[in-house]
Amino acid sequence: MATDDNGARRDAGAPGPRTTRTAGPGPRAGGGDAVTLFLAGDVMLGRGVDQILPHPVAPLLREDYVRDAREYVALAEAAGGPVPRPVDPEWPWGEALPVLERAAPDVRVLNLETAVTRDGDFAPGKAVHYRMHPANLPCLAAARPDVCVLANNHVLDFGPAGLQETLESLAAAGLRTAGAGRDAAAAWRPATVPLRSGGRVLVFAFGMPSSGIPHGWAATADRPGVALVTAPTTAAAAEFADRLRRVERPGDLVVASVHWGPNWGYVPSRAEVRFAHALVEAGAHVVHGHSSHHPRPPEIYRDRLVLYGCGDLVDDYEGIGGYERYRDDLRLLYLVSAERGTGRLTGLRMVPLQVRRLRLEHASAEDTSWLRTVLDGYARDLGTRVEHGDDGTLTARPLP
Repeated sequence: MATDDNGARRDAGAPGPRTTRTAGPGPRAGGGDAVTLFLAGDVMLGRGVDQILPHPVAPLLREDYVRDAREYVALAEAAGGPVPRPVDPEWPWGEALPVLERAAPDVRVLNLETAVTRDGDFAPGKAVHYRMHPANLPCLAAARPDVCVLANNHVLDFGPAGLQETLESLAAAGLRTAGAGRDAAAAWRPATVPLRSGGRVLVFAFGMPSSGIPHGWAATADRPGVALVTAPTTAAAAEFADRLRRVERPGDLVVASVHWGPNWGYVPSRAEVRFAHALVEAGAHVVHGHSSHHPRPPEIYRDRLVLYGCGDLVDDYEGIGGYERYRDDLRLLYLVSAERGTGRLTGLRMVPLQVRRLRLEHASAEDTSWLRTVLDGYARDLGTRVEHGDDGTLTARPLP
C-alpha cells in the first residue's frame, strides 16, 4: 500500500480508471417528483448478532478458529464494553433508526447477508456460515426494509432447505425479496415497490463469484439459488437491459443491486467500472454495489449514482483484528434522491456511523473527516468529489 499526500491509502497496482466524463452538473437541490431511497450495504444478523437477540440459534460454528458464535460477542465486548443480553430488536440499529425516521425515505433497500433458518446443513466448502433464528426477524423489521436483497454469498449457507425457510420466513413477515428464489425465474424477478406519488421502484438484484458466491449456487429452471452473473461483461449488461425492457413502465425508478468484488480495497476494477457504466446506459438509475466490508468511493456517471461498495452496516466484526487500516467500524447510511422516471440524481446524503457494543452510534467529527478524506482520494479517479455536507453528513458531486 502507498499513501497519498492527503493521507488516503491507495490500493497496490494500477489506480482506478479516469473515465471520459459525460455527466451534467451533478446533484441539484430540490427537483420535481424526486424519490428518496435508503440504500444499505451488508446487514449480517447471524452469528454474534443473533446470539444477543431474544431467540438465538444454537451457537455452533464450523470456522477454523471460532466454534461458538458467542465468542464474537466477547470480542465486541472487549473492544467496546458490555453488551446486554437479550437486547431489544432495535439494539443493533441504534442511532440509525432515528436518522431514518427523520429522513422518511420513500423506499428502503438493504443487502440481507444472512440465512433466516433453523433448518438445513452447513454448506460444504465454506469457511464462514451466517444464520439467524426466524423468531429474531423483528430485528430486521425494525429498519422497515421494503426490499431485502438476497443475491449474496451467505443466503445459501445452510443449503436449499435453509434458503426455502429464509424465503418463507421473509414472506410471512411481509418483506419483499430480490436476487434469490426457488428457481431462476423467481431469482431474477425484480422486487417492485409502488410509490404513493405514482410509478414504482424496481430493484434488480444479482451477484458475482468475485464476492465469494459459489458457481453452484446459481438458480436454474429446476434448482433454487441466486441470480448469478459470472462476470461483469458487456453481454451481462445486455441481458440486464433485456430484462428491464420486459417490465419497465414510464415513471419507474430502476435500481441495479450488485453483490460483487473483494471484501477489502477501495479501487473498483476497470471491469467493474465499465460494467457499472453499461448498467446506467442500459437504463439503471442507481447502481447499488455491496460486498466490501467498508465503504468504497461513489461515482456520479451521467447524473446517475454508482455505489461500488456500501460497506457493512450491521454485523459482528467489532473487535476482529487484521484490517484496522480500513476502519470497518465506520459505517454509512446512504440517502439518495433521484427524479422519478429519469433517475437523475438530485441529492445524496451519506450519514457516518460507528459500531460500538454491536450497536450503531453517530461517528465523531474526526472520524467523519477521516472517512471523507479517504473516499475523496479514490473518488477523484472516478471524476467525483466527496465533500462535507450538512449536519455532519457527507455528499458527492462530479469534478468540474
